Amino acid sequence: MIKVGLILGIAGACRTDELVNLTVDDIEDVGSSLIVKIPNTKTKIPRIFVVTDVGNMLELFRKYLSLRPPHVKHKRLFLYYKAGKCSSQPVGKNTMGKIPSVVA
Repeated sequence: MIKVGLILGIAGACRTDELVNLTVDDIEDVGSSLIVKIPNTKTKIPRIFVVTDVGNMLELFRKYLSLRPPHVKHKRLFLYYKAGKCSSQPVGKNTMGKIPSVVA
């Protein structure tokens, strides 16, 4: 979760709220890149950005999506993982805001 959040946050210069509210439907995988649409922004202007395959970024993203359990009833992208297991609880604003300190 941390790596995918970092990839999307840096590639799209996203705020914490934008990452928290990102849904699975907002990301389109076109093979060699990802097209990410941010519909709800602080400035009320929707944004679109592209994440290209540098290193293994797309592989990490696809692996993260494959770990998503099928019984999740909401569409939010980031789910809470602990000890290699996934729950259906979405990641909140404060957990998403801690990503830079965890990386540092």
